[in-house]
Amino acid sequence: MKERLLLAAALVLLLMVHPTFAKAEDWYFKPSKNNQPATTEPEYEALLKKYNGVYIGDTSKKIIYLTFDNGYEAGYTNKILDTLKAKHVPAAFFITGHYIEDQPEIVKRMYKEGHIVGNHSWSHPDLSKISDKKYKKELDKLEKAYVKLTGDTGMTYLRPPRGTFSERSLKLADEMGYTSVFWSFAYKDWIRDEQKGADYAYKNIMKRVHPGAILLLHTVSKDNAEALGRVIDDLKKQGYQFQSLDDLMAHKTMPSFFW
Repeated sequence: MKERLLLAAALVLLLMVHPTFAKAEDWYFKPSKNNQPATTEPEYEALLKKYNGVYIGDTSKKIIYLTFDNGYEAGYTNKILDTLKAKHVPAAFFITGHYIEDQPEIVKRMYKEGHIVGNHSWSHPDLSKISDKKYKKELDKLEKAYVKLTGDTGMTYLRPPRGTFSERSLKLADEMGYTSVFWSFAYKDWIRDEQKGADYAYKNIMKRVHPGAILLLHTVSKDNAEALGRVIDDLKKQGYQFQSLDDLMAHKTMPSFFW
């Protein structure tokens, strides 16, 4: 009994002092009605402010930031890129190691057409639960492969896989020169067997889009690919502009509107 108590006490102490076992958080946002800005927990906002992260832009301006997660290719990314090119809209694509190995030509196209290519880690682990050494390896391996493929040394944005994070993981990203990019809009678009048509995607996006929104969309969604052109056209009619994450970060030093 005494040995079990000592073991339990040691485990509790390990959980308290070892950063690898720090509490992980699941990112989420709280949508508002009538296209008003989404919010999140104040403690999440404080951590993002402390460690160079973002989830939303200037909510007083009709500006939108399109971001896509690319874990694997389902045949729709080129259509999305065609639409962005035709509409003159920038976006950010967060890629994994599998994606850059499987789809190098699409990644090169993203870069050549002026889009941001961001780090989504090499193997898509929960970054809040791996060691510092493994964490750095995940990001470095993806970045080196991207530099070798494109020659671009400007990979500075990170999207944590699954949206999980901890203060330690955010701090590591910041120390490595990354901006952690979360989101103020998303919907259940990533399940390929549950696609419901372009109208479904259009309605979900339009009902919750808001000024300053960072939109998270998945390129494996056929619905997104088919709805994107209509979404862009109709939001432009409503007075929205589409800007890149670089534009967002360029204004981050101005009086705070992020928090």
